[in-house]
Amino acid sequence: MTRDGIAGGLLGVHAGDSLGATVEFKAWSEIRVQYPDGVRDIVGGGPFNWPAGHATDDTDLTRAVLLAYLEPGADLVRTAADHMVDWYEGAWPGRKPGQRPADVGNATAWGLRKYVRTGDPRDAGAGRGKAGNGSLMRCVPTALAVTDRDRRVRESMEISAITHDDERCTVACAAYNEIAAALLAGASPADAVTEGRDTAAALDAPVVADAIESGRAMRPAVLAASGPGDAFPGGAGGYVLESLTLAVAAVLDPRPYPDVVIDVVRVGRDTDTNGAIAGGLLGIRDGAAAIPSAWVAKLQFADEFTAAAETLATRSPSGPSFR
Repeated sequence: MTRDGIAGGLLGVHAGDSLGATVEFKAWSEIRVQYPDGVRDIVGGGPFNWPAGHATDDTDLTRAVLLAYLEPGADLVRTAADHMVDWYEGAWPGRKPGQRPADVGNATAWGLRKYVRTGDPRDAGAGRGKAGNGSLMRCVPTALAVTDRDRRVRESMEISAITHDDERCTVACAAYNEIAAALLAGASPADAVTEGRDTAAALDAPVVADAIESGRAMRPAVLAASGPGDAFPGGAGGYVLESLTLAVAAVLDPRPYPDVVIDVVRVGRDTDTNGAIAGGLLGIRDGAAAIPSAWVAKLQFADEFTAAAETLATRSPSGPSFR
């Protein structure tokens, strides 16, 4: 299960990202008219006219963190930051050298530019009050690569803070990765969610713990049918805690990966990132084999992520500990 779960986590992010890219920024009501049954295949398009299966910033930055774990230097956080800068400055697959990404979040751009100026990845965040989901979307490689809990929590927060150093973001990443690590170790979704909530509480971030608890009461199918409504005052439009809540609701949904991810995307607004964040947990829960093969065949980094999963599983065949 560990190898399949690791591959599921990576491919789950990628597939959720690529599925949601087609309707990024569209409101629930718009998606309902255009896709009454939801986006059910990876077809590309969207506001940036993505080729089908092409990585957006969600998958690209997940890859940047993953590369740090596959080829760590003396300072893993710095290595991750350097790969993010490569992405930002155009040294990246699928782009001409020097060509900037089509889509970059404001906090991500701010943090990476600051890192380039200061050379310190631990003093490069966008600052308090910037609580977007741009670090949560890329954090899962830490859960898949690190078996020691204390190190996993620390690195989750430090890698978040390269760009997103608001406590809501750093603790959300740590809590999400404890959910992911628990799933990878064989915990039930309900127990894994409890692990994430307890992590947030132990880090003295009750607002993050509350966001996780809120996910227990939500049903993606209901949100997809009725809209985000009062459940998400921001319309699931990029606030880190709304994305975390939606991912918790998704992983607690007993339906298989594709059904849940399709409904997560139907909620609207930040559809690629919400799909990626929820897709990572669902992919670990269900394994890579649960992701439709027709989707995987289109993913830009499918082969690379599958090979990376093999490498990570070989390094830690017993899987992570989470207690």
